Amino acid sequence: MGRAFDYVIVGGGVAAGYAAHEFVKRGVSHGELCIISEESVAPYERPALSKGYLLPKDPVRLPSFHCCVGTNEENLTPNWYKEHGIELILNTQVKSADVKSKTLLTSTGETISYKILIVATGARPLKLEETGVSGSDAANVCYLRDLADAERLVNVMQSSSGGNAIVIGGGYIGMECAASLVINKLKVTMVFPGAHCMATLFTPKIASYYEEFYESKGVKFIKGTVLTSFDFSTDGKVTAVNLSDGSKLPADMVVIGIGIHPNTSLFEGQLTLEKEGIKVNGRMQSSNTSIYAVGDVAEFPVKIFGETGRLKHVDCARKSARHAVAAIMEPEKTGEFDYLPFFYSKVFTLSWQFYGENVGEVVHFGDFSGKTFGAYWIHNGQLVGSFLEGGTKEQYEAIAQATRLKPTIKDLTKLKRQGLGFALSVSRKPPPSKPSNVGGSGQVPDKKPIYGWCATAGVILAVAIAAFAYWYGRTEGGENIVFDSIARLKNLRNFIQ
Repeated sequence: MGRAFDYVIVGGGVAAGYAAHEFVKRGVSHGELCIISEESVAPYERPALSKGYLLPKDPVRLPSFHCCVGTNEENLTPNWYKEHGIELILNTQVKSADVKSKTLLTSTGETISYKILIVATGARPLKLEETGVSGSDAANVCYLRDLADAERLVNVMQSSSGGNAIVIGGGYIGMECAASLVINKLKVTMVFPGAHCMATLFTPKIASYYEEFYESKGVKFIKGTVLTSFDFSTDGKVTAVNLSDGSKLPADMVVIGIGIHPNTSLFEGQLTLEKEGIKVNGRMQSSNTSIYAVGDVAEFPVKIFGETGRLKHVDCARKSARHAVAAIMEPEKTGEFDYLPFFYSKVFTLSWQFYGENVGEVVHFGDFSGKTFGAYWIHNGQLVGSFLEGGTKEQYEAIAQATRLKPTIKDLTKLKRQGLGFALSVSRKPPPSKPSNVGGSGQVPDKKPIYGWCATAGVILAVAIAAFAYWYGRTEGGENIVFDSIARLKNLRNFIQ
């Protein structure tokens, strides 16, 4: 038993949703495209899982955050895929791939053949067992990657209200989950081996600001140590966390956020892999010309770095997916992916954005005792990275543009004195003209085409997006992570990216 399609996407995450949207925009015909996903629902905006989904009151739920509401576009519900003739195969794992015969074997025993394949398999959370610690299967130990993880985390939080929550890891997942746990009235302790949180991105000075803010919300930090084992109750639940420094922490629940690993196993020995990812060129094309890779799994040339990289963030997943489809559908009009690395987070009343690369000398600026501050990274005499907390839409756009331009910096003292004003002045200078590149600018916001929908459909969509934006931005006690009014739908991307 088998079916054949012109285009197949393996993986059902953010990249798959945006790739499908780009295929439709570029005129894919009914019956030509198939998506195979292990998840039980159509592709959705994953950032919602660590924010709006975990709210204790009126949390956001599907179908309000399917792709592509994260960029203020259509909400691609299951019905959207049907209307556009896209075969959406859910709850189905691809067991094996044969790139020579261009076939995929699914867990149901079906063989799917393709002409062009897009690998959007994403990444999986690293398990405790990979670090030599057992206990991942305990009822109150949680990870957060997909919808099922989020639902399980919600249930454990509700049953542990008022108790002790231990977060293992000080990166993205650790920081965002810690904020949600606090909002759910748990006593939170974060444990990680580094000297400060977000060690791969933040400077000690920047990290100190966020740690102090979290501490003001009741979060405790235990640094420079790691989890070694758990204590269990007779019913198999974790009751305490044992650390390498000899301390023991009582625990009613544990959240693990120690990193991710790209899902490349289907193609090992068949495609060229590099730095744990699938190596692709500037068109997101792998060593097999019929196969493209996007999102967390793709190791691609980052032009601004002058080297390849695998950028594990939703913005890259969206834009690399769009670029791959453009290269497939209109190869003669599509150049190389020119992506400006972009990372962000929004928790409590905080919101930061980072662009570029955090290498070289650091110049901090702004008021670290207030709400707006940032940093520039200078390498080989050029600005290569920019960070800003508490900025406006214009200010975030300015640091993005300045980073892309890589201006020469001769005087660090002057740069510190100019602060954010430097990026604003540089960004206002007319940039040199260059051909447009799908999904590759890395600037905020993207220039998106405007679709002419009928009045009724437009009203329905606006109400749905506004409702999602409201719940996505809510926090306990009236705090709001959103800077702009939800009524301004054109700015929705600023807080649901």
